[in-house]
Amino acid sequence: MTIDIRPASVFEDVRQVLGPKSPAANVCWCLSYRIPSKLNNELRGPARGEYVAELCRADPPPGVLAFDGDEPVGWAAVAPRSATSFARNRKIPHVDDLPVWSLWCIRVRPGHRKQGITHALIAGAVDFARDRGAPVIEAYPLDNGDAKVDLTMAYAGLRKNFERAGFVHAADTTSVLAGHPRILMRLDLR
Repeated sequence: MTIDIRPASVFEDVRQVLGPKSPAANVCWCLSYRIPSKLNNELRGPARGEYVAELCRADPPPGVLAFDGDEPVGWAAVAPRSATSFARNRKIPHVDDLPVWSLWCIRVRPGHRKQGITHALIAGAVDFARDRGAPVIEAYPLDNGDAKVDLTMAYAGLRKNFERAGFVHAADTTSVLAGHPRILMRLDLR
């Protein structure tokens, strides 16, 4: 299988990876860290998808998608930290004043897992940020050691996958997800 990583600029492709089966459902759409919590709570049902469609038309688009041929099989959210709620997050520290980019969500569609797509998404998100001038990219994965992680909570990524991609531990956080501490990891792109 050859995985191709592309900017998430086509809404229909993003919908296939992130969208609900029912358009009226209030699923995340990977908006919870991207927009203020008040707006996130106000957007209901189809309005959530409409908001993401607008993001797909923006420059930069909201992340990258992994494709197996023409089929979108994975997603990674990546954006300037200043454009996310991580800019104001009290649990995840700022290491310095560089205009870092954040990579905070990775999702691989069922039926396509354990095929290296997560690794391709991380690499693609790094390239996406680098191509747009990011000096550094951060991630906030779970530091789970060898412990199992519930797949619904593994969206933040796992420390070992980011280490494999060259990210290094930059700071501890006070954030906990699914019972596992999250750490701040960085990759210098300069």
